Amino acid sequence: MKMDHEQMDHDMADMGGDTMMHGGHMMHMGNLKQKFWVSLILTLPIILLTPMMGIRLPFQLTFTGSDWIVLVIATFLFIYGGKPFLQGAQMELAERKPAMMTLIAMGISVAYIYSLWAFIANHFLANVPHQMDFFWELATLITIMLLGHWVEMNAISSAGSAVEKMAALLPGQAHVLQADGSLQDVALDQLQTEQQVVVKAGEKIPADGQIVAGQSAVNESLVTGEAKLVEKTTGMLVIGGAVNGAGTLTIKVTGTGETGYLSQVMKLVQQAQQHKSAAENLADKVASWLFYAATTIGLLTFIVWLALSGLNVALERTVTVLVIACPHALGLAIPLVVARSTSLGATHGLLLRNRNALEAAKQIDTVLMDKTGTLTAGDFKVNAVVAFGEQTQNQVLTTLAALEANSSHPLAAGILAAARAQEITVPTAKNVKQLSGVGLQGSVAGVDYAIVTAAYLEQQQIDYDQKAYQKLAAQGNSLSFLVQANQVLGLVAQGDQIKPNARDFIQQLRAQGINPVMLTGDNQQAAAVVAQQLDISDFHAQLLPEDKAKMVAQYQAQGHQVLMVGDGVNDAPSLAAAEIGVAIGAGTDVAIDSADVVLVRSDPADILNFLSLARRTMRKMVQNLWWGAGYNILALPLAAGVLAPIGIILSPAVGAILMSLSTVVVAINALTLKLK
Repeated sequence: MKMDHEQMDHDMADMGGDTMMHGGHMMHMGNLKQKFWVSLILTLPIILLTPMMGIRLPFQLTFTGSDWIVLVIATFLFIYGGKPFLQGAQMELAERKPAMMTLIAMGISVAYIYSLWAFIANHFLANVPHQMDFFWELATLITIMLLGHWVEMNAISSAGSAVEKMAALLPGQAHVLQADGSLQDVALDQLQTEQQVVVKAGEKIPADGQIVAGQSAVNESLVTGEAKLVEKTTGMLVIGGAVNGAGTLTIKVTGTGETGYLSQVMKLVQQAQQHKSAAENLADKVASWLFYAATTIGLLTFIVWLALSGLNVALERTVTVLVIACPHALGLAIPLVVARSTSLGATHGLLLRNRNALEAAKQIDTVLMDKTGTLTAGDFKVNAVVAFGEQTQNQVLTTLAALEANSSHPLAAGILAAARAQEITVPTAKNVKQLSGVGLQGSVAGVDYAIVTAAYLEQQQIDYDQKAYQKLAAQGNSLSFLVQANQVLGLVAQGDQIKPNARDFIQQLRAQGINPVMLTGDNQQAAAVVAQQLDISDFHAQLLPEDKAKMVAQYQAQGHQVLMVGDGVNDAPSLAAAEIGVAIGAGTDVAIDSADVVLVRSDPADILNFLSLARRTMRKMVQNLWWGAGYNILALPLAAGVLAPIGIILSPAVGAILMSLSTVVVAINALTLKLK
C-alpha cells in the first residue's frame, strides 16, 4: 500500500474536484507537482525579461517583443497555476466565508489585472505616463504558493505513510484451504470472509480471523504494541499483521479489506486529517479578518494616495497592500502541525480520531478510568470456588464454564482456564444472553442459570452468604455468583494483577494537576484494595455502564473537564459523554466510534504521551498562527505607506519575500514537533 509522491499527485489529479479539507484550505489541486514545476519553468523567463518593481537587474534581458512574450506567459501562468486558488476563492465566497483561498486569489488577481492595465497603458495609451507592471511579482507569487501547497501535501501525506507502514505488515498473499484439503495462494485483495487460510510457522497472519485448528504463540507487537507472545488456541481471535510462532494455524477469516483491524487504523488517521478542529476554524477566522482588513486598508490607501500623488501611485500602493495580505503561511499553519501530530501519534500507538481532543487536552483536570484492563491487566485467575447447599465445587465450576464458554470477558477467561486446569469436560450451554452490567444467563442440560454480581442479588433481594463474600472481597477478589431459580448455588472469586506502571502513571497524573478517578463495576471491597495499592483516593464501585456515563456528567456538572478512559465497549456511553474519550486496548472489538483517541497499546502511560503530544501540538499551532499572520500587523501599514513621510515604503517584492520566508518558517516549525 506504499504510495510515492508521484502516485499521490496522479491520484489527486483524478479526484474530479474533491476537496481535501472543507472550506477551501486545500482544494482539488490537480497534479500539484506538475503545476509547480511547469509554473517554475514559466516563471524563469519572466524573471529574466521583466524588471522587479521597475528595477532592471544586471542579468535581465530586453529585446523587441520581449514584453509581449512576458504577457503571454504570465497570462497562461495566471490561468494554469492560479486556477486552484481561484476555484477555492469561488467556493469560499459562495459560502460567504472568505478565508485562505480568497486572500491568495485576491493577491494574484490584483497583480495580474494591474499588470495587464500597465501593459495596455504602456503600448496603446499615448497620454498616460509609463506604468510599472507586476508580472515578476505575479509569477513568483503563484510559484511560491504552489510550492507551499506541495510542501503541505507532502507533509500531510506523512501521516498516511505512518499508517501505511502498518498496512505493509500484511503479507502479499494467503494460503487458502480448498475443499480437497489443498492450499491455493490467493492475493490478499481477493481474500473473502468465511474462507479458511493456513498460516505456517513464522508467517504473517493475512487477515483478522478465528482459529479453527492449531495452536501457536503469536507475536502481535507490531500491531498492538504488546511485546509478549500471546498463546493462541482453537476458538481464539487473531489480528491480521501479527506474526505466527512455531505452530501452524488454520484461521477462518472474519475481517478483510475495509473491515480488518489495520484498515480501521488507517480510517482513524484519515478521519483525523479530515476533521476540522476549533484551531482551524480560528485560522479561517483570522484569514477572514485579514481579508476584510486588507480590503479596507487597500480602499483607504487608494483614496489617500490618490489625493496625495495621483492615480499611478495610488494603484501601486493599493496593489502592494492587497498582494502582501495574501497569507499563504497562515493556510499552512494549522494543517501542517496537525498532520505532523497525527503522524507522530500513529507511529507511537496514539490514533487521533477527533482533532478537537488535542485542544481540549489542555483544559483536562480529571481523568476517569475503568479499573479492569486500564489499571489492571485484566488477566483474572480463580482464587476460590465456593459451593452452597448440595452443590459441589466441581459442579459450580462446570456450570460457570459452560455459560462462559463463548464469552470474551476477562472473568470468563479465568473461569475457563480453571476448568481446563482441572480437566473438566464443559457441557454446551444454550440460549446464552448477556445481562448488561450484571453478567449473563443461559441453560445447561435444560436448567436455567445466571451469573450475576452481588449488587444484582441485593437489588433482587436474593439471600447469599454475606460472611463468605466479605472475606473474599476484602482480599481484592472480583466475585461472581451462580444463581438458579433465585437461589445462590455458589460463587467464584478471581484476582486481577495491577499493571506494573499503573502506580507511576497515577503519580504522574497528580504531578500535572490532574485528579485520577477509578470507576469499576466490581465490588466495593475489591475496588478499595486496588485503589489503596495505587494511591487513588477517589473511586466508585459497582457501576453499570450507564452509571459511568452519569459519573462523567456528575464531574462535568461540578465544573471539571473530563477525560474518560475505558475499553471502548462497555464504556462507550461514558467515552462519548466526556470532553475526551480514550479507548485503551485497540483490538478488533473496541467500539472506536465512541472514542476521540484510541491507544493501540494497552498501556495507561500512553495517556501521558497523548497529553504531552496535545500540549506540544497546541504550542506549535499558536506559534504558527503568529508566524503565518502576525507579520501582517506590521506589513499592511508599511505597505499602505504610513511611514512614507520618513522614506520607508514596503514594496510588493519585499512583501512576497516576507510571505515566502514565513511559509518556510511555518513548515520548519511544524516539522520540529516531537513526542518525547
